[in-house]
Amino acid sequence: MARRVVVALLAPVAWTPPGIDPVDWRRALAEDVVDLLAMLNEVDTAVAVTPTDRRLADDVIWPGTTVYEVPEPTPNAVFAALAVSGDGYEQAAVVAGDAPDLPGLTVGKLLRPLTSRPVALAPVEGGVPGLLGAAARLPVPSWLPPLDLDTAVPAAVRAAAPEPGDLAVTPSWHRLRGPADLARLDLALDGWEHTRALLSGADRSG
Repeated sequence: MARRVVVALLAPVAWTPPGIDPVDWRRALAEDVVDLLAMLNEVDTAVAVTPTDRRLADDVIWPGTTVYEVPEPTPNAVFAALAVSGDGYEQAAVVAGDAPDLPGLTVGKLLRPLTSRPVALAPVEGGVPGLLGAAARLPVPSWLPPLDLDTAVPAAVRAAAPEPGDLAVTPSWHRLRGPADLARLDLALDGWEHTRALLSGADRSG
């Protein structure tokens, strides 16, 4: 089996619910995503941050988790860091750090196409721009364009590929980027305790 890693990309968060401290919110999101990845089977897990956010990473990781410092919070920067790390990974997935209730099955589906295709993308739910995550064989193909998790769309990436079938599009999931996204949180899913606790406290205070 190929050596695989799933990396939580802890990029800056653009929106915070009213009544919640932005620092606490970002940390809660990061903790929940890191906790989710730690439960995955048959993959290694890691965290990626820019140097200015290294303390956040150190605060939320599990013992032994690798932290990759990247010059910019993009999947491309993470893939590049993995390729030169010497860690020997053959496949990698990068997931957004603001999807606290992300099911592990959705992460698995992002990696699965790499057995036959070089790149896979999971869009953000709801037909809006942005990606939940990106996965690729390492080293990544030269045709892969710069990916911004907040603005990229699969169609543009597919247009850059030599063949349309070089890109797989996997099931979408939501991220917490604005007020409307709160309604998408799945209360029935286990986990995401940190985000859930902050939201419950804000509701009570209101």
